[in-house]
Amino acid sequence: MKKSILILGMIGFALVSCKKSETVTAADTTNATEAVGHGQEGVQDEDSKPNVVQLAAKTPDLSTLVTAVKAAGLATSLSNAGPFTVFAPLNSAFDKLPAGTVEGLLKPDKVDDLSDILGYHTYVGVIKEDQMSDGQTLGMVNGKNIKITIVDGKPVINGKAKIVATVPASNGIVYVIDEVLLPAK
Repeated sequence: MKKSILILGMIGFALVSCKKSETVTAADTTNATEAVGHGQEGVQDEDSKPNVVQLAAKTPDLSTLVTAVKAAGLATSLSNAGPFTVFAPLNSAFDKLPAGTVEGLLKPDKVDDLSDILGYHTYVGVIKEDQMSDGQTLGMVNGKNIKITIVDGKPVINGKAKIVATVPASNGIVYVIDEVLLPAK
């Protein structure tokens, strides 16, 4: 008798536990794939600071830099944990380059040159402005060094690029600068 009650109880539990399974449509699968396809730069988190790529993408004055980062295929790398110090040239800094330079660098056959230039704007690690000293050199991602000088108490990069804004990011710090840093050939 006890065995019968136990078996009936288990069957009843099994029936109660069963429910209609959810149907997954092709649209659901597509949306999930699209969400995953963006990598780190596609992650939306409204509670924390944006990463360096998200920060630049939200800043209209850095749209040329964002276009270059995407063209070089570096958006995901710069969205990772870091930390990074990014010297981000304003659109007006790119406008100072000779006519056609930016357009030429955005062509697929120039991705290596573009990556070299962007790597010259990126330092692995965080260096705060008060840690910068006169004559200091920083080894950048592209393997070349930038030189910091202090002029009127403010850091100047490679003798001409001035920091016009400092913005902390979730994976580093962004220094908005008024010149494009061009590595020596």
